[in-house]
Formats: sequence, C-alpha cells, structure tokens
Amino acid sequence: MKNTIVIFLFLFSINVLAQKSEKTKKEPDYSSQIDSVMATTYKRGLFNGNVLVAKKGKIIYQKSFGFTDETKKTPLTKNSILNFGSIAKEFNAVAIMMLVERGKLNLDDPISKYNLGLPKWSERVTTRHLINYASGIPRLESGLIVPKSDEEAWKILRKTDTLLFEPGKGYRYDNGNVFLQRRIIEKITGMTFQDFVTKNIIKPLKMTNSVFDAKPGYKNRTSCYDMDNVRCPEIEFISGWLWLDINDMYKWIDAMNHNRLISRKSFEALLNNPYAKEEGGSLGRYYEEDELQRHNGVSYKFESILLNDMKNDVVVILASNNLNKVYSLGHIIRDIMLGKAFEIPKKSVYQALRKETLNDVNKAIETYYFLKKSSEKEYSFENPSELNSLGYELLRLGKINESIKIFELATKEFPKNANVADSLGEAYLTNKQYDLALEWYNKAISFGGTNGNAEKMIDEIKKIKDK
Repeated sequence: MKNTIVIFLFLFSINVLAQKSEKTKKEPDYSSQIDSVMATTYKRGLFNGNVLVAKKGKIIYQKSFGFTDETKKTPLTKNSILNFGSIAKEFNAVAIMMLVERGKLNLDDPISKYNLGLPKWSERVTTRHLINYASGIPRLESGLIVPKSDEEAWKILRKTDTLLFEPGKGYRYDNGNVFLQRRIIEKITGMTFQDFVTKNIIKPLKMTNSVFDAKPGYKNRTSCYDMDNVRCPEIEFISGWLWLDINDMYKWIDAMNHNRLISRKSFEALLNNPYAKEEGGSLGRYYEEDELQRHNGVSYKFESILLNDMKNDVVVILASNNLNKVYSLGHIIRDIMLGKAFEIPKKSVYQALRKETLNDVNKAIETYYFLKKSSEKEYSFENPSELNSLGYELLRLGKINESIKIFELATKEFPKNANVADSLGEAYLTNKQYDLALEWYNKAISFGGTNGNAEKMIDEIKKIKDK
C-alpha cells in the first residue's frame, strides 16, 4: 500500500510539472521579429506607412513608420486616415449582399430593372456580373483619361451602346462596375451610397475614424507623395471612396470573419468569382486551399494590402502613402506568423539608380555594375522588376533611348525572363523600331509568354507594317 501511494505521488508530481511546463511555453516572439523587419525596411527607405497584425482576434503588433505628407513634419500615427484604394470597393459589394439578404435585390435580375437610363445592354447585365467584373460594360477609364465626377461617368456609360464582351463570358477590372453597384444601392434604398454605408456598416461597427472622399485638411488625413517628396495630385474621380485608419480597417475585416454584417454564405459568394476564379472578385483574390483572402489597393502613391488568413486566424494590414514594398512586406509578415523562413527586403536598385539615370543613363549603368561588384548582398539585384520599373519610368517621361538602354541591361542580367523581354519589345515599338520589337516580343513568348500581351502586340505591329 505504501509503495502504491509513493508511485501515485510520483506520477502525480510528474503530471503537475508537465502541465506547468505546458503553461509556461511561450509562442514565438512574433512582435519582435516583425518589428525588426519593419524597422530595417523603413531605414532602407522601403516603407512609409502603418502596419497592423492580429492573431485569433488580438492585435499583436501595430506601429507607424514615417510621415503624413511630403513635408515630413508630422509623423504618422495609428489614427492617420489613408486611402486604401481598391480595398474600399469591398464596402459597396457587402452593401449589395446586405440588400440581397433583406430580400430587396436579386443578383440575377437585369440592371435595367433599376431605370438607370442606360443603353439596351443593361437588359443583359446583372448585379452578379457587376460584383465579379464580368459585365463587359463600357470602360470608364481609358489610359490616363478618367471621369472626374459621377456626372462624367454617367455620360460615358449612357452614350456607349456596345459591350466589351458578352456578360459572363469575360473579365475586366474596371471602376464602371463599382460605380453602377453604388447607384443600384441608391435606387433601391432611396439613400445616398455614403449614407447607407454609414448607417448600416460604419456606425454599427463603431468605425469612428472613417470618412468618405476625405478632403485636404480633414482631421488625421494623409497625403501621398513620391520619392522626390512631391505631393500627389488630389483625387478627382467618382464618389464613394472610404478613407479610414488601420484600426477601422481591422474592425471591418473582423466583422466579415465573424458574420456581423452578412452571412458566411454571402461572404463566400463575394470571395469566389464564378466567372474568373483566378482573377478574384469584389473582395480581392481568394486562395481556397489556403483559405486566404488577399486584397491590394493602389491610388496614386497610396498603396495597401490586406491578407486575411482564415485558416490560421491571422490578419495582416499594411497601408502606405508612399508606394513602397507593401505587397512583399505583407507576405513576409504572414510568413513570420506561420513560422516560415523569411528575408528582409534589400535596398532598392531602382531607388539607388533613379536620379542618376534621369541625368546620365550611361553613368547610371556604370554605377549599377559598381554596386553589384561592391555591395551585391545589400541590394535587390536578383529582382528583375527593379530595372523594369526604372525603364518604364524613363519611357513615361519620354526618354525612349534611355529606357531602351535600361531594358537592354535588364535582358542581359535576366536573359530568360519573359517580362523584361516584353518590356524591351515595348520600348522598341515606342521608338518605331518594329523589327527589333518583333524580335523581342517573340523572345518573350519563347521564354514563357506574358499572358498574351506579346502576341497582341505582334498583331498590332503587323497591322502597322501592312499599311
């Protein structure tokens, strides 16, 4: 009996110690790892903005880096209001689904039902087409030409009689779809889109630092600026863009994940685009196997990313007013949260060469080789987009010969890369060197292609040469 008691006490003590050891086990120090990445990235001039990371409903990291505008006098804070670009399109899509659940809207009714004064094509387009960018409606934006008001947008849509493609048979990401969603909400509810969202989403979620179409001077509002510290032009576009701080954005995501606004079924209907699964829909791209929602937003130099990892209950949000490394940083942070290997972004080759390239492209190429020899591990020489971005900036500035030299450098550095070959082809085409353009577009195809762009441009060149 005595031995039995001793054995029992021994086993009991082992069990208690094991439980205590289990309790004292700590999760990895995600916060310190993320902070190290962000601080280094900021120091390298690769990020200016706000970041928030949550796990299992708890914010584990939140910090601001940099300034609210090009004067660099006012630091960003968690209360800074930013333009999240396309991520703001989620609000009209969810408002649509709220009306569906209330029995006020059928996704498969033709939009002609709402008497919007549109051409006959509205009889073939449905709201389901609109929320999935599968409508084929006329383009609102053509190159650098965009409507500066709702009135201008109406004129474009009402004067164009033809569709780009049969509804449901194609995909085109265009803000005309967003514009019509907002107008349908107004027709059904008798309220402005802004008032409907404020009453049914912003106030119930206590999003206290959100405002539509924020004007300069609005409290906590930021402005975007470029690498030369030049402020971006103020937005003149269709109405209905919600500006918000990063905390309100997290409240929005958390509400979607916990079905506080719409059902899980409606949420999944927005996540999964039945017409173009690989393209995504109103809530960005959804990777079903990983249960990952990824949505990016860009507006001038504002840039943002939302990574909503529902499988691991992790949310990553980054918002910048300086068009930085937001996309790659978002994925790096998610890798940290998943215990995966990661690498801090290196210094930008593009940024290092940019000013010199604008003045003397030959000298800039010499600097490129010098840096590669002396500081290869410090700079992102392995990333072809660095030279590609530089070449396109020159092309946009009308420095065609200089852009050709940079794209030629890129093809030497990345001899089997389809994208840089395609870019060189475009530069030659711009310079009306048609034979060289054909040569490089064909090389791009042989290297794997650029989603049909090279083939399309080859057809255009043949038409030019046949004239």
